[in-house]
Amino acid sequence: MLRRLYDWVLGLAGHRHAVPAMGAVSFLESSFFPIPPDVMLVPMVLANRAKAFTIATVCTVASVLGGLFGYAIGYWFFETIGDWVVRTYGMGQALAQFRAGFDEHGTWIILIKGLTPIPYKLVTIASGAAHFDLFTFVWASIVTRGARFFLVAALLWRFGEPIRAFIERRLALLTWLFLIALIGGFVAFRYLF
Repeated sequence: MLRRLYDWVLGLAGHRHAVPAMGAVSFLESSFFPIPPDVMLVPMVLANRAKAFTIATVCTVASVLGGLFGYAIGYWFFETIGDWVVRTYGMGQALAQFRAGFDEHGTWIILIKGLTPIPYKLVTIASGAAHFDLFTFVWASIVTRGARFFLVAALLWRFGEPIRAFIERRLALLTWLFLIALIGGFVAFRYLF
């Protein structure tokens, strides 16, 4: 079943609406959606390496715009929508500590957390809830999300076929590692911050 899903995603990655769909996923993931855009970014770049940097650009821009939406949720709607998102992920206590850290380390929190498996949506909502400087939030988001997506795209662009062969040989293992990293990000956020 995993092989069929992988082949389906690779086929979808070559679809004419794949880039806008990935942009939508990237936007939504930065504010409330649980699935990271990497799920589409990787197969799309593998399917069309010539567009690797265009795909990374769309992913970055959509993620930053989605981050602004998440920031707005935290800034103006934290008591309703923001609180619901945070409770949905079971991160209430951790978010309070995270928000408190923005006074002293806000820029570093955005730069570091934007690269990790810790859900970026929680960073964006916490930034807005803490009324963190919007200009700093935007440039730090561009840097961290751009670094993440362009690094993945550059590696896939440069080493596409060997990486594709590696992924296809070890698909089950890599899927489990990705899920463990994703869940680990939520757990780390909940218990460490």
